[in-house]
Amino acid sequence: MHCASCAQRIEGALKDTKGVKKANVNFATERATVEYDDSVLGEEDVLGVIEKLGYRPIVDVGRSQDRERLEREKETRSLKSLFLISLALSVPVFIISMVLEMWMGLTVPYGTYIQLLLATPVQFIVGFRFYKGAYSALRARTASMDTLVAIGTSASYLYSVLVLAFPAFLGDAVYFETSAVLITFIIFGRWLESIAKGKTSEAIKRLMGLQPKTAIVVRKGKELEIPIDEVLVGDIVLVKPGQKIPVDGIIVDGFSSVDESMITGESIPMEKKPGDTVIGATINKHGSFRFRATKVGKEMALHQIIKLVEDAQTSKAPIQRLADKVSGYFVPAVILIAIASFSLWYLFLGQTFVFSLVIFVAVLIIACPCALGLATPTAIMVGTGKGAENGILIKGAEALENAHKITTVVFDKTGTLTKGEPSVTDVIGTDKAGRKDVLKYAAIAEKKSEHPLADAIIKRAREKRIRVPDPGSFEAVLGHGIKARHGRKSMLFGNRKLMERNRVAIGDLDGRIMEIEKEGKTVMILSINGKAAGLVAVADTLKATSKEAVRTLREMGKQVIMMTGDNERTAKAIAGQLGIDEVLAQVLPEDKEKEIARLQREGKVVAMVGDGINDAPALARSDIGIALGAGSDVALETGQIVLVKDDPMDVATAIDLSNFTIKKIRQNLFWAFFYNSIGIPVAAGVLYPFTGFLLNPMVAGAAMAFSSVSVVSNSLLMKRYRKRP
Repeated sequence: MHCASCAQRIEGALKDTKGVKKANVNFATERATVEYDDSVLGEEDVLGVIEKLGYRPIVDVGRSQDRERLEREKETRSLKSLFLISLALSVPVFIISMVLEMWMGLTVPYGTYIQLLLATPVQFIVGFRFYKGAYSALRARTASMDTLVAIGTSASYLYSVLVLAFPAFLGDAVYFETSAVLITFIIFGRWLESIAKGKTSEAIKRLMGLQPKTAIVVRKGKELEIPIDEVLVGDIVLVKPGQKIPVDGIIVDGFSSVDESMITGESIPMEKKPGDTVIGATINKHGSFRFRATKVGKEMALHQIIKLVEDAQTSKAPIQRLADKVSGYFVPAVILIAIASFSLWYLFLGQTFVFSLVIFVAVLIIACPCALGLATPTAIMVGTGKGAENGILIKGAEALENAHKITTVVFDKTGTLTKGEPSVTDVIGTDKAGRKDVLKYAAIAEKKSEHPLADAIIKRAREKRIRVPDPGSFEAVLGHGIKARHGRKSMLFGNRKLMERNRVAIGDLDGRIMEIEKEGKTVMILSINGKAAGLVAVADTLKATSKEAVRTLREMGKQVIMMTGDNERTAKAIAGQLGIDEVLAQVLPEDKEKEIARLQREGKVVAMVGDGINDAPALARSDIGIALGAGSDVALETGQIVLVKDDPMDVATAIDLSNFTIKKIRQNLFWAFFYNSIGIPVAAGVLYPFTGFLLNPMVAGAAMAFSSVSVVSNSLLMKRYRKRP
């Protein structure tokens, strides 16, 4: 594709095809994503639609980055060769016509014929791609940037040929240098544009280059070095010091520290021991270890990240719709303006044919829909790439654009602001039950629970050398606690609501509960056979960056809210430590989504930050769902932004990156619109009656060529972005 109108034409044709549900064609990435009903049409039919328009579709099978890179490099080399050929032929034409004959007043023997000889291969060999593109557009009953170039340069060239053929009627002024130099400038611009577009996707290239080619696996007691594609789930893989970890897995033997910065953006190596997970493509620093492969091929974290970034870079931001709409009408409008300008000057204002022709060519050549088409996607590509480098995976252009609109950030507490690794701080018994019994029966009740608090209680019981048998029966009461049985003992273990629902009086324990909750601890009440037996208090430590994240978001003007199932006293105690004024406490999992909806009804643009399965509905309901990378698969699937490092500070970074990207998009769109809105009238001769200034088509060609390059270059400046300290 050579310009934004190419992408618009393909996308329009695909959308008009029966059976196609969605179609998105991205000019910057040169990728199309099509969703279709395979009971109505097949893949070949979809490809046929594109081929009929004169384009060559390449099907994306698996990881196609190498193929894409080779195709882009081939295109860049081709453009470079064409430019050098065009330059070598155009410079002599320019020297003869402009320097020797016009400026120095010299007569070059057979000068016009030499210009014809040199300009012809530029027009029809170097410029063949423009004719091919214009023909494809004509077949599709539309017009493209190639149409403008083909008409403009052909007008100059053919007029010059007619001058040579009929000098008595047309005089002796030829314009071979105009057509030749125009094509040279445009090819030069496309070469630079191709180089720049290649740089916008460097983030994916770097990610693709991270994975090692081979792995050492242990099979039948022997160490075998095999290609990474042959590693199977369940294989035991050996990693030596300094080596890259080939696939994802769980360590079974050995200790080491692993540099995960290329995946998470975290510069400090992570200590790893048996039972810990390792990520493919990260670097083992010092020790050696063996791990069991759990994810290989496309299931690996690295490939999932690459897929997310690819999808985000291919998607379109809402702000791009305006540019796309303009691009669709742009080329036909420019052709009409060029014809109208020629007619006005020649037929109504009495100027010469040559004067009017110069204006006609200048208008066609200075117009640049490419700048409009590249303004948004190039910034999105670099923005999502920078996010990936910093451990922030943005799933789509819409999420990247909308994140800057956020007014309210709602944090889930457990596992998001806190480490999600609570520990028992207090065990309180009553006259009827000692502390050891309270801990024992609480552990029995929690043994089959998957709640993070259960692990803390069972861990403390084992530390106290208390045997914890399985309960005879177990029932989790969502948002309240647990019902369990052991022998003749019927146990309830949970919050006040659980006790109230089962009519258990807590009596004197009420005062102790209030005291402990004021310290920000979660208190669970144990009842045995309908009688309150004691309390277990658990505290979850805050993440190191939680307080700083809240402060930064508030400095950015965002409202910060903490939402938790904890009671109000406990929740407010923790919120106070973080500097959060607004708390939504005792919110049941099924009510989290309702709270988000309520905030939205109040006119707030809400980001929900969470990590658990019970956060998924709230993540989906929010304007931007931000999921923590260590969270559940459901949360990761639902979130529009994924924070690989589980660092709350990255919430502020994601919003800041969105602000930065939108700023660049607006700059790009401004310059693209400004360039065309100023350039086209000037080329049409609007200044000539007042100043005598007439835009030379060669200058117009240079301006057009560099307008696209300037937009892409402005997007590339985003690579200087540094996350908030």
